[in-house]
Amino acid sequence: MRLLGMMWKEMVQLRRDPMSLTLALLIPVALLFIFGYAINTDVRNLPTVVLDESRDVDAQKLLEAFQNTRYFTLRFQARSLDEVARLIDRGDAKVGIVIPPDFSERLRSRRAAAIQVIVDASDPQVAVSAVNAATALGLDRSIELLRRGGLDTEAGLDVRIRAWYNPDQESALFIVPGLIGALLMQTTITIMAVAVVRERERGTLEALVVSPLKRWEIMLGKILPNLLVAYGQMTLALVVAHYVFAVPIRGSIALLYAVAAVFMLGTLGIGIYVSTMSRTVPQAMQLGFLTILPSIYLSGLLFPLEGMPEPAQYFARILPITYFLRIIRGIVLKGIGLADLWPDVWPLVAFGAVIFTLAVLRFRKSLD
Repeated sequence: MRLLGMMWKEMVQLRRDPMSLTLALLIPVALLFIFGYAINTDVRNLPTVVLDESRDVDAQKLLEAFQNTRYFTLRFQARSLDEVARLIDRGDAKVGIVIPPDFSERLRSRRAAAIQVIVDASDPQVAVSAVNAATALGLDRSIELLRRGGLDTEAGLDVRIRAWYNPDQESALFIVPGLIGALLMQTTITIMAVAVVRERERGTLEALVVSPLKRWEIMLGKILPNLLVAYGQMTLALVVAHYVFAVPIRGSIALLYAVAAVFMLGTLGIGIYVSTMSRTVPQAMQLGFLTILPSIYLSGLLFPLEGMPEPAQYFARILPITYFLRIIRGIVLKGIGLADLWPDVWPLVAFGAVIFTLAVLRFRKSLD
């Protein structure tokens, strides 16, 4: 009877907090639908830049064969190797195909014809898919030419793979920088939301409101300690990444810290917004996980965006961490600067300004 009484008490509390019960039941189902639909480790349709210096029928047939594999989407035409490198540095292209001027001439003279396939190996899953597909295509084309009598047995289509940024295709070089972004997001969203809700639960938030402190001082007093904690996490994570996992830091640390501040402006805004929608700490935790988990699984942190369906890729473009992951990997692994990173920086600035402003206005309204 005592046990039944205790169980009845808990059921009554759950009934008095219908929002927490609803979130506990619906969030796992919603996430299951999202992740089951979106997550796919089979990487296809890799954006590809082509430098065709041959401009002949044989080169066009080869490029059509690359397109037909469905692993490569020939999206850009480059005029020089520098342009190929720039597009891969910026992340606009994951693969570069370079066809030399004498490609058709060597095929017709029954000699080995070489092409170069440059792969952005900062993402090992993307690199493995691109390398395997390009190697298999080169082998198939060589066998086809041999059957037609177009080549000697010593010759063939020589596909030369060049893996940039992570030639050994080590997963740690890809995962560890991304985890830094995930840590910053988790710290700023969850801790900020829980801290405000805990103040409300304890009744101390009302005491702060009637105190001589102005509202912007209350906001800054809540935000700045979380920023310091996040920067401390980031610094320790970079030290561990470099000295334990041998992650190279090729770019500007100052630029990374500056962009991290812009990123955290948006995630802090999410945390404040979540706090205004929650009345209890469990509600804040559940709503925080509702924003954090999709960001982790759909942003390219663990699974390549290129393998996701198009609707999931569109959804990923509204997540701030999607852009921050490209930025931190671009700075750490590629050593690129603000000019190349700007296409990913300005969405962070816009998102941060909008969500932080809305969150502050809602927070002030909740104080009223």
